[in-house]
Amino acid sequence: MNITGKLIVAAVTHTDTRIWATDAHRGDKPEVVARPSAEHIHHHVRNEQQTTHGHETNRFEHPYLESVAAALEPAGQILLIGHGKGKSNSMLRLIQHLERHHPKTAEKVVAALDINVPALTEPQILAAAREWFEDHEHG
Repeated sequence: MNITGKLIVAAVTHTDTRIWATDAHRGDKPEVVARPSAEHIHHHVRNEQQTTHGHETNRFEHPYLESVAAALEPAGQILLIGHGKGKSNSMLRLIQHLERHHPKTAEKVVAALDINVPALTEPQILAAAREWFEDHEHG
């Protein structure tokens, strides 16, 4: 999917980010950037590491956010949709990552909507994004 210069929507969750161009047609599949999984990797966690609260899952955070940043980079404008509170807010962590490591991409983020992404179907996510863009067109 070519998103170069387009208005895009990115639905951000802890496990993946789905990206659509807002001109996507019904049935178009999003580009999916999945978080690396520890399932198939053999690893030992020492007792000291267990006290770091989530050490094993956090080591996949940076590669995941980097992959999402690379996928978003060619977009013209980015609408983020995500849900979560505090440390579980993947959308907020993505925004912070973009601001620190990819400021040019961060500047393309036009809004971040707090929507319970797992509760929505893909057409509902796209409908929410189109509604936002229609309400905020700069024209």
